[in-house]
Amino acid sequence: MEKYIRSTDNINIHYTETGNGNIIIAFVHGWLGNTNWWQSQERYFSEKFKVIQIDLGGHGKSDKSRTNWTSEQYADDIQTVLNQYTSCDIILVGHSMSGAYVVEASINLPQVKALIVVDTLRDLDQEFSPEQAEKFMFKHYRKDFKDAVENLLTDYLFVKKTPEIIKKQLQHEFLQNKPDLAINTLSPLYEMDIKKFAKQTNIPVRAINSDAATTNLENNRKYFKNYSYTTISETGHYPMLEKPDEFNMLLDKVFKELIL
Repeated sequence: MEKYIRSTDNINIHYTETGNGNIIIAFVHGWLGNTNWWQSQERYFSEKFKVIQIDLGGHGKSDKSRTNWTSEQYADDIQTVLNQYTSCDIILVGHSMSGAYVVEASINLPQVKALIVVDTLRDLDQEFSPEQAEKFMFKHYRKDFKDAVENLLTDYLFVKKTPEIIKKQLQHEFLQNKPDLAINTLSPLYEMDIKKFAKQTNIPVRAINSDAATTNLENNRKYFKNYSYTTISETGHYPMLEKPDEFNMLLDKVFKELIL
């Protein structure tokens, strides 16, 4: 079921609700993503859980007229949707940039009992500043966004075994956005203090990361009180799309651990 709710900065936030049960699995996409990125997970888990999928402001079917681009506003998008479900326990799943935003959002959502972050927050001591984002990404987006999507980002987002159909699908979706919107939607990630929110997180945090890069368990445990991770092999940055069956089984295993 497709639904809309007004955000705190007065734009329409799109989300979907399927399945039944007192436990909610809430999915939040990454940069330039949308609820469709979680279709396989919706089919797999909606028989056992209520599944919520959220389009952040500026993404998917949510309004793109936002002017207040901050991590706090993204967290408010998540909170606005999930505050309708105060009587349910929620496991909140965030991919890529939204790994940081679900951490921030969860601080003020007592019904969220655990976080799962997907291919993100690999090393909280490895910082990427707004100046670095401008130098290595944003200036290229302004100059030639199509070239950046098709060439510059390829080595960072995909691996040799990423299915070509997934690569083309994602590149096509990215290029439906104008460069300014692509920059605005991503820039809050590099302006937030994720370490501060990690230190405030008292619930379990589990990660499912691609083996394309390393995860620093020791560094992350300096900030998260209860953190562990598992890897999925031979995928790029989008394991839920590249290997949906294997990803679903790993996710199901994590859910069972968290719910027991």
